[in-house]
Amino acid sequence: MAGLETESDQKTAAGGHGSDPEVDPHTPVLRISQLDALELDSALEQLLWTQFSQCFQNCRPGVLTPIEPELRALLHLLLWRFTLYSRSTTVGQSMLSLRYHSTSSLSPRYRPLSPSQTLGLAILTAGPRWLQERFHLLLPCFGLSSRGSDSETDGGLLQQGLRNALTIVSGIAKFASLINFLVFLRHGRYPVLAERITGAQAVFSQPNAVRDVTYQYMNRELMWHGFAEFLIFLLPLINTRKLKAAMSSLMFRERSSDEKGGSEAQEAWKECGLCGEWPTLPHTVGCQHVFCYYCIKSHSIADAYHTCPKCGAEARQPELVKMEMQVVGR
Repeated sequence: MAGLETESDQKTAAGGHGSDPEVDPHTPVLRISQLDALELDSALEQLLWTQFSQCFQNCRPGVLTPIEPELRALLHLLLWRFTLYSRSTTVGQSMLSLRYHSTSSLSPRYRPLSPSQTLGLAILTAGPRWLQERFHLLLPCFGLSSRGSDSETDGGLLQQGLRNALTIVSGIAKFASLINFLVFLRHGRYPVLAERITGAQAVFSQPNAVRDVTYQYMNRELMWHGFAEFLIFLLPLINTRKLKAAMSSLMFRERSSDEKGGSEAQEAWKECGLCGEWPTLPHTVGCQHVFCYYCIKSHSIADAYHTCPKCGAEARQPELVKMEMQVVGR
């Protein structure tokens, strides 16, 4: 009876949460699926941190900065408790029908991670990041700063030695992560060094199903793909600036200068035709509109055959506007 209960518990652990216990853990998982799962997990942590930090947006700026590493580690442990610890899978893996398989077991069937493996995976993921951010604050906790000139000298040398040691260890860890990633690209297992150390391998949680793609679907996709390639080829050939100027001149055609009053003509000289601000180093291109020098120069560089963006008139080289200023005394 106890043997039956034990076998039932193993099946429940292996096939819980909608997973199939008959899935072969030795079926290779696509590398892109494993990398996508890591990206989804990172995006989820960032999303949680953004939502959490918004709760304190009405407080004084920088209120979370002194304890930000601890809060990030706490959020990571909360995610670990309700995902990896409970189901041997992360949120990103569950979205891609993946889960962790314990390679320490010699059984050919699926085995979930043990509590020690899940704990080690959490510590190796969040621990180094927290330690690197808090190492400069941990040195005084070791009693390195003592009184006396000789003691201060020895403490300073020890602190410098510890910093150098941390730099060397960090460099070695990053180099090991690089080697591990190159091995992952070669064999397709353990994209993260922590997974290789703890023996947590990503496997499928459900058997792969053969996807039946209909002819109508493929025909529609090919048509839209060809249309998208045509647009990619055509859009760079269209002069959007000139087209916009022509459309604006047709839709908002201005009246002739005879119909305009002197006040409207003066208003046109008080703002740049591109940025709408007071013209800086005012220049004209042959029409009645005035532009900032940098605005019209960048516009002419972008389009060698440019027209006035306001009236659509053919533009000449920018010329400096000579304006007469009259000083009125009291």
